[in-house]
Amino acid sequence: MTTGDILGLILSYVYAFGMLLGVEALGRALRWSTPFTRKIIHIGAGLWVWGILALFDHWYWGIIPFATFIGLNYAFYRQQTFKQMDASDSTPGTVYFAFSITALFALLWRTGEGVLDRAPLAVAAVMAMTLGDALASIVGRRWGAHRYTVFGYARSWEGTAAMAVFSFAGILFSLLVVPASPLSPNSFPVGARAALGMSALGTLVATAAEAVSPVGTDNLSVPLLTGVALWGLSVTL
Repeated sequence: MTTGDILGLILSYVYAFGMLLGVEALGRALRWSTPFTRKIIHIGAGLWVWGILALFDHWYWGIIPFATFIGLNYAFYRQQTFKQMDASDSTPGTVYFAFSITALFALLWRTGEGVLDRAPLAVAAVMAMTLGDALASIVGRRWGAHRYTVFGYARSWEGTAAMAVFSFAGILFSLLVVPASPLSPNSFPVGARAALGMSALGTLVATAAEAVSPVGTDNLSVPLLTGVALWGLSVTL
């Protein structure tokens, strides 16, 4: 274990609990709704994958923070520890999200010399969930006037459009910035043309998965299916 790994572990837990306590206090003070504050936490948690890549020197230490939050989020969910994150009618979506991130990075992130790193694909898939799903929910609840129903679950076309726009932006940014950078030096660079094609496919998969998944399960289906699609296309290319 290196100094970077130790610092990464410390800062990851400081960041996570600081964000939870901060949003809890802010949500109560400003009387934000639980669905809104839940999505703020969702965005904050997902964006920390950038901090994970920047801080840790070894991938097997880097997946520990999100892995431990699989269990912690389940305990928070059952006990409703953070009222601004889990209400009585909430789903265990936070548990699924932590699991998805852990699985993607465990499978794709590698830090050893001479080993091909596919962390950019994991980051891109997580961004589809972090930005796309969160903004789909916020936009859909606020401006979702045109509804449709899939498998008994209502969605809005406005929310779905937001899902597509922000998923594409998050995936494209990740594929342009992370590969062959200090965040992932052992990954292949992705050209602009390839990044656009991969982003289009990833967005299609992410948006479709979000539209048809029962409430809460999109935290599994969106990042995992998007990750599989991006991996498959990267192998093909």
